[in-house]
Amino acid sequence: MVTKKMTMAQALLKFLDNQYISFDGEEIKFVQGVLGIFGHGMVVGLGEALESGDHGLKFIQGKNEQGMAHIAMGFAKQKNRRQIMAVTSSIGPGALNMVTAAGTATANRIPVLFLPSDAYASRQPDPVLQQIEQTYDYNVTANDAFKAVSKYWDRIARPEQLMTAAINAMRVLTDPADTGAVTLCLPQDVQGEAFDYPVEFFEKRVHYIQRRDIDPVILEKAAALIASKKKPFIICGGGVKYSDAAKELAAFTETFKIPFGETQAGKGAVLFEHPMNMGGAGLTGASAANQLAQEADLIIGIGTKLNDFCTCSKWLYQNDDVSMLTINLNSFDAYKMNSLPVIADVKLALEGLSKVLKEKGYQSAYTNEITEARQEWDQEVDRLYAIENENGLAQSRILGELNEKLIENNGIIVAASGSLPSDVQRVWRCRDEGVYHVEYGFSCMGYEVAAAVGVKLAEPDREVYVLLGDGSFNMLHSEFLTSLQEQIKINVILLDNHGFQCIHNLQRSQGIPSFGNEYRKREKETNRLTGDYLAVDYAMVARGYGGNGYSAKTVEEITEAFAKLKKSEVSSIVDIKTLPGTMTDGYNAWWRVGTAQVSAHPSVESAARDIQEHVAKARMY
Repeated sequence: MVTKKMTMAQALLKFLDNQYISFDGEEIKFVQGVLGIFGHGMVVGLGEALESGDHGLKFIQGKNEQGMAHIAMGFAKQKNRRQIMAVTSSIGPGALNMVTAAGTATANRIPVLFLPSDAYASRQPDPVLQQIEQTYDYNVTANDAFKAVSKYWDRIARPEQLMTAAINAMRVLTDPADTGAVTLCLPQDVQGEAFDYPVEFFEKRVHYIQRRDIDPVILEKAAALIASKKKPFIICGGGVKYSDAAKELAAFTETFKIPFGETQAGKGAVLFEHPMNMGGAGLTGASAANQLAQEADLIIGIGTKLNDFCTCSKWLYQNDDVSMLTINLNSFDAYKMNSLPVIADVKLALEGLSKVLKEKGYQSAYTNEITEARQEWDQEVDRLYAIENENGLAQSRILGELNEKLIENNGIIVAASGSLPSDVQRVWRCRDEGVYHVEYGFSCMGYEVAAAVGVKLAEPDREVYVLLGDGSFNMLHSEFLTSLQEQIKINVILLDNHGFQCIHNLQRSQGIPSFGNEYRKREKETNRLTGDYLAVDYAMVARGYGGNGYSAKTVEEITEAFAKLKKSEVSSIVDIKTLPGTMTDGYNAWWRVGTAQVSAHPSVESAARDIQEHVAKARMY
């Protein structure tokens, strides 16, 4: 056996540099680079290996560990999970800063490789700086926190363990049914330890993404179920995008006259002009989709995990005769809500079902309901886009200006938390492929700016627009500086509505007085945050970093800012002062929340009783 003496860290990078995937005959390099923030736990180990250059991986310096991991996730998501980046940190606080991002990746089924440094495997210098010691189990370190949010977790305590760990990491990262965060913990001493690795370990390795065809027996059962129903309704999830099945879904819905609604992950797979596209479905959905879903006698979930926003806490499907059918590679998702599970690739499943249903001569029994529901919703969106308010700019009006006039059809929007994801799922009209990038599986505040850097890395020839509120911006925007350092232009559209207005709306909707959600000054008399709104100039933040910053309070000022933004060669922030509480809300939807059943406020107890009435109408499983 031919071997080569290398440190574990050097061997890891050389291995990663030679990983490829093959999907539908197209071969592509899988791992594109490494993002990191150096610390004593890895600068002389993995840091040395990165610097030595015996690999083709690009290194990007992060500014916050969570932020740099969001860059990696944004990149992988925009690449439809066919290319990834790794992220690395020192031990202790640096590693723990990445746990939230790992949870975000796993919740959204996006592959990201986490390489947190770890305490000494030898234990000789213990306790080393930044090490956590547990008296009940000395094997536990801070990195054990990644176990709950990883799809695969390992600790490389000896350099030869790298080989099985790395191959298992690739197994999960390239698995379309079971991907997410993969964590390989790297003890800081082992990173620099040498081993005679077999040369064949570093040879080019191609991971074939295999499409799983639909089983003939299940195909007949699924086709028979559809054929027995008059008014089916489809939920289009992210799996449609990842399977490259948009054309098949569009053709399937049009052929059999079956309307569909979109999840956050599935939105934009089929463009909004398609006659069967009813828009967002669920709590943050459109009236068209939710009205038809309520009345449907069959719900077909395609590539979706059917979370509570999608199903309105299992309340949305009100037809007494409704059945559930799911098409999903992930059996865990396919079995949800007592569905008939079709565990198969979306594209192949739709092709198979289409053939059988054509042979049966199937057509849904819809008459004019689809057209009427869509026309009514289009008129409502036009109304929301045109709202005038003498006190300032409504959020829906701002989105209308952006969607209809200022952002080009192939411009990519990035959003993640607060009321903006709700609004864009409802009203954003996707007119090109790959333009809708919203993280809502984890609703992680602070994702947006960092992820936009990753999206721009994935799509360097398209403009990328971050849509976020001031609440999320203040959570995490450090990678705006990374965008300037790497000369990766992003456009941050910040809607300053003075705090956490999404949750403020939820709070008040449950009868609770306004408390602790707005950016107000503390008043001495009440000792509460009930004073004037804080006056913050977010445009100045951009200029302070070395980017461009523009302020706007009117439609005209937004238009002027965009004219400058589009000419800019560096990242910019447009600070738009937005009327609080002007997001869209409610369209044949309900969400179950844990409202207090006993309260000093009668309005709260009333809201709790209302919840129980809706719970009685929801499905139990």
